[in-house]
Amino acid sequence: MTCAIDHLVVAAHSLAQGVAWCQATLGATPGPGGRHAVMGTHNRLLAIASPAFPQAYLEILAIDRDAPAPGRPRWFGLDDAVLQAQLQDAPRLLHAVLRTDTIEAQRLALVALGLDPGALLAVERDTPDGLLSWRILVRADGQIACAGALPTLIQWQGRHPAAGMALSPVALRKVALGRLSAPVAGVLRLQGAAVNTNTGTGTSTGISTRTTGPVLAVTLDTPLGAVALCCA
Repeated sequence: MTCAIDHLVVAAHSLAQGVAWCQATLGATPGPGGRHAVMGTHNRLLAIASPAFPQAYLEILAIDRDAPAPGRPRWFGLDDAVLQAQLQDAPRLLHAVLRTDTIEAQRLALVALGLDPGALLAVERDTPDGLLSWRILVRADGQIACAGALPTLIQWQGRHPAAGMALSPVALRKVALGRLSAPVAGVLRLQGAAVNTNTGTGTSTGISTRTTGPVLAVTLDTPLGAVALCCA
């Protein structure tokens, strides 16, 4: 069973705000995204692939205020009033999503640890290049597991969205997952998600897992230099 970083979620109060943040912070303009009717959200996407993180991208995600409210809580805790108040000031790095081709087995491994990673939800959206389809673990309450320390799992059905993205000058260099319990960190290592266990300093690349520190910290190479983002 293996996992890899699929994408990073940056939450914004609006897509316009998120695009302006991306331009000012990363020196790049995100490309088009789409709407998620099942969740009442929409996004813009930026390729951030690198040798350590092939096919990785950054998703700027916001509530679609023009769409009908979904009949369930939105994903990634976007309905949280405190989060929405914070986003009015500025977008923020919110979460990491891991790509897998064995999502059922991954889910069972996490459930066996007493965690609630969510149920499998089938999602799709149209793009100019055709339909994108995926399955993703989403909790019934819309919250992300372990207060965000546990990445969300996704499994793409067919074409990956990175195939249709323009190249960008931004590349993901390093990802650190923090505040994970030792058993959960062990599961992620067995899944192949952590390649630099207990690193987080120096120049090593890839994913590290730690039991302390921010729930998520990343380093990106950009036209503005190295940019560090974290989610406390």
